[in-house]
Order: sequence, then structure tokens, then C-alpha cells
Amino acid sequence: MRKIREVLRLTYELGLSVREVCEATGVGKTAVCEYVNRARVIGITWPIPPLIDDAGLEKRLFTPAGFHAGSTKPLPDWTKVHEELKRRSVTLMILWEEHRAEHVDGHGYSRFCELYGAWRKRLSPTMRQTYVAGDKLFVDWAGGTVPIIDPMTGEVHEAHLFVAVLGASSYTYAEARWSETLPDWIGAHVNALDFLNGVPKASVPDNLKAGITKPSRYEPGVNRTYQDLADHYGFVVLPARVRRPRDKTIASYCTSSS
Repeated sequence: MRKIREVLRLTYELGLSVREVCEATGVGKTAVCEYVNRARVIGITWPIPPLIDDAGLEKRLFTPAGFHAGSTKPLPDWTKVHEELKRRSVTLMILWEEHRAEHVDGHGYSRFCELYGAWRKRLSPTMRQTYVAGDKLFVDWAGGTVPIIDPMTGEVHEAHLFVAVLGASSYTYAEARWSETLPDWIGAHVNALDFLNGVPKASVPDNLKAGITKPSRYEPGVNRTYQDLADHYGFVVLPARVRRPRDKTIASYCTSSS
């Protein structure tokens, strides 16, 4: 900043040319012209007002037009948010509501989601999965249950949600079942295929007990009844790998949203 002040003094007080200023200060011609032009744009010549110190001069000369320091609204710990989202039935909406309850001046929900999405993109890169139409049907039980009220007695029963999602289109079928046992698992599949009016090449379930008897990356054990269903309809069962949530990204998204 001392050299910038000297450039301005020699230019405006002594009236030296650009070449002479360059020789006197050792500053290149391009830099001299840049300093002088920036000072002219913001209305600074010589002498520089004493209230403008080096930091103030630097900020005036080199801050782009329209620049602002950014939002000062409080932000959550995105690492904790990311970990919380792995828990059953936890959504961004719930975490945002908790954040706003603590910080009433915090960001709105849409901005909260944008900021989280931008943070998440900085995590380890992964290859985008592309699905072929009719290739895979992702199936799973949703994380929580839903209350079903008997209109005659008023009794409340908890129902489990079965979700089936086509990989290419994300076209989704959902059905409430009383349990997550094998009969309900098979029955929900039959209804899903009837609803879709077609059969995929493969179903991709999680390693739940009703469908998979032996989780394995290379030779998973498929329940015999479930395998009979696959043989009858002509599709193959491809269980998601254990502790590999990206294998069932679409189904996980739909079940968490429901």
C-alpha cells in the first residue's frame, strides 16, 4: 500500500507520466495504470484523506462493485446435520425446524436445503448411477409406521409402508401392510407389479429377513419363497450390498420422504 500511495502522489501531485512513475517506484506500467484508474473511479486523487488508512484504501481500491461480506445468519454444524439424516424418520424439514427454534433469525427452509446441498457436494465424489428403463425396481420398507384408525371401534393400528421405485423414472408404488413378515412382503410385490403393469429385469431389496436369508456381496441367500416369486415373474433378485447405502439411493430417498 505504501507504493500505491507513492504512485498516486507522483501522478497527481507532481504530474509525472506513467513511464516516470514506473522508473521512480519500480512498479510495472500495467500496475501503475491499474492503480490510477481504480483511484479515479472511486474518486480518490491526492492528497488521500487522512481518515483513510492502508486497510481502508485497499478495501476501496480492490473490492469489486456490488460485493458484500455475505450473510451473517447463524448456520448449523453441517456434519451433524449429515449424520442426523442417517437416522430413521429424520428429514431436513425436521432439522431445519429445530435450527429455527434455536435461531429465530436463521435461514428459511429452501435456503437451508441449498446450503446443505452445497456442503454435501464437497464430500468425497461418487460416480453417478444411470438406470435403464425397466431394468431395476428398488423395494424396501419405509422407516416408520403410520397409524390406521378403525372407523367402527376407533382402535388405532400401526401399519408398515412398503415402497417400490423404478430406477430410471423414480415412478413409485406404496402400500400399507400390517407387518413386515414374508406373506406381506410377497403380497406387496404382487400388488406392485400389478400396479406397474409390467415386470423389471431385477428387484433390488435391502437385506431384510423376509427377503434375504444370508447377506453376502458375492452369494447372497434369497428366501426360497421370494426366489419362487422371482422365478414365476421372470426377474432376478439383486440385494443391496451390506453397508452400501448408495446401492439403494432411490429407495432410501423415497422411504425417508414418506
